[in-house]
Amino acid sequence: MKFIITLFLSLFLFSCQQKENKETPQTSVDNAEPVLAPENKNEEETKENKQIEDTIVMSFKNEKGLYAAEGSIDSIHSKVYVKFKNEDLGKLTAKIITTTGKGNIRFNQVIYPDKSSDGPFGMDLKIDLNQKGNHILVIGHSLMADNPYWGKFKVELENK
Repeated sequence: MKFIITLFLSLFLFSCQQKENKETPQTSVDNAEPVLAPENKNEEETKENKQIEDTIVMSFKNEKGLYAAEGSIDSIHSKVYVKFKNEDLGKLTAKIITTTGKGNIRFNQVIYPDKSSDGPFGMDLKIDLNQKGNHILVIGHSLMADNPYWGKFKVELENK
């Protein structure tokens, strides 16, 4: 009788430990390669930098020669990762433009190809790029200020 009780108890505890993973897989911060679009889409749609979940991959320049994209921050995605590949050393100038003009949103961090980082910054960013490779800009709100920004924004990058 003790054996049956022990068996049922261990089966019950084992079944309680099993959890289903229904979450979508997280995007890797290391992989900054753009996702290729199918061939049947027209060329205008494939030349946009779009936010997918919490990541914006900057692959295409606009008519002004800037990397530009629209993104949004909400309670689920409180940080947005902007990935770009730097081929030339120089200066990076970046801006966050909100629909309201101001808000509690900023460049929280820059992650360099050697995994070192720098930050925080404001809504404007001017830094020297001394390394070639994949860089990541982390956009979010300041934890030291009230009223986090939720909504749409535009980000523009220029590498001189």
